[in-house]
Amino acid sequence: MAKGYGLPPDAEENRDLVRSRLDEIAAGDGPRETFTVEWRGAPEHLEVIQMAVGNLYYNPATHRIRAQSSHEPKRAARLADDPWSADSQEYLDHLLQALPANPARTDPEFDELVASLKEYGQTEPGLITHEGILANGNTRRAALMQLYGPNHTMRVAVLPPSCSWQDIAAIELSLQLRKEHRRDYSYINRLLAVQELVEQGTPLAVIAATFRTTADRCRQDQWVLARIESLIQRSEAAGERLSLVAFEEQAEKFRELHRAYIKQHAVNPEKAELLLENRLAAMLLGFAKTDVRFIEHDFRDRYLAKVLPTRETAPEASQSVTIPGLGRAVKGPSAALSAAKALTDAVLHAKAVSQLGSTAPQEITAEAQKEIEKLHKAMDEAISDAGRQARIKKRKQAAPARLADAGRDIEQCVTDLVMSRASRSLDEEAFDDAITDLRQNLEKLAIEVKRTVQQPGDGVTWLLEVFGKAH
Repeated sequence: MAKGYGLPPDAEENRDLVRSRLDEIAAGDGPRETFTVEWRGAPEHLEVIQMAVGNLYYNPATHRIRAQSSHEPKRAARLADDPWSADSQEYLDHLLQALPANPARTDPEFDELVASLKEYGQTEPGLITHEGILANGNTRRAALMQLYGPNHTMRVAVLPPSCSWQDIAAIELSLQLRKEHRRDYSYINRLLAVQELVEQGTPLAVIAATFRTTADRCRQDQWVLARIESLIQRSEAAGERLSLVAFEEQAEKFRELHRAYIKQHAVNPEKAELLLENRLAAMLLGFAKTDVRFIEHDFRDRYLAKVLPTRETAPEASQSVTIPGLGRAVKGPSAALSAAKALTDAVLHAKAVSQLGSTAPQEITAEAQKEIEKLHKAMDEAISDAGRQARIKKRKQAAPARLADAGRDIEQCVTDLVMSRASRSLDEEAFDDAITDLRQNLEKLAIEVKRTVQQPGDGVTWLLEVFGKAH
């Protein structure tokens, strides 16, 4: 069941205004604009009216800014207590314009929307309840407010009077979380939306269809969100903790981490946990995914331990852990895993205390920043050592290198085509034959890749989708 937020203070006035405009349309003989949405499992054709943007309310439940709403804790608390107050609506207005990974900055995509509305006007209506709450079109309302002020009108389709908060959530997802939509939700907000549907009891196959993805990707999203929520809890230090926004730009890293973790977990769960903690520490320190790939379960023992700034004694393995409620004891984590978790926690604490907007004392913040710099330097050195060893190992694995060489040859081919166009010297028949050979070879490659790769990434998935369908 979706959370309810009550009604805005002008709900009754908006109901009267919406009803009168719907009555005017019904009584008129002119052309009527309608907007079709999926309403409780069936298409519904809704009448479109004009409403002043100042009479409309931002939807406090919109998935577009769910993660970002915790950016300013005090305003977030007021938003939760009274979403219809002027301050809460102003906060929503700010978040709708903000860059998802850094709410202190304006999103360039919002600026593009403003420019588009100014040049072309509103091409598609928003969607409101009879009380004036925007189920869709929140960002457009923010852009129109910025351009023209509260008296400017906005075209909006009107939902049936019985519309509930669960209906609003379902309709927003059906309209917004589609790949053809102009402005996608941010990574974390997408994870939250998936989890919300899971908690409502929506079958995974239905969720996957809604998001135009696969059930496996939805399971991956659930796994990632659980890891992120755990990291936020572990980050608490000096009254500060990381927010969801801190993980917005980590999508590709988390996807690769999940694939590596699942692959290792099938062989050795203990090593999978070590790999997880080692890679999380590097991700939190800001290393690129190409660097994080060098980190395996034995990374700390082989490379990192000798360059860590603090040569503390490694924690001893826990002898046993008691299961609450059962009174039974099981073997605790190993010394290596305890040490890996301790390092990740140290990074999390330092990041939380030194983040922008931290209220921790200046001396604590400065010390945390120094700790991050020391750990980053040690991690960088360890990753460089691991990378050298990995390159030596990969010399025995020629397939990726050969594909990289082929990619460079294709890049050169693009340049050659440009040059041949200027001199009109291209042998088109020979070029067509070469393309045919390339396609045949890619089809053969797709067949072998499907047999070999157990956890396909984005590149392999694309190859299989394009060339592997018949096999």
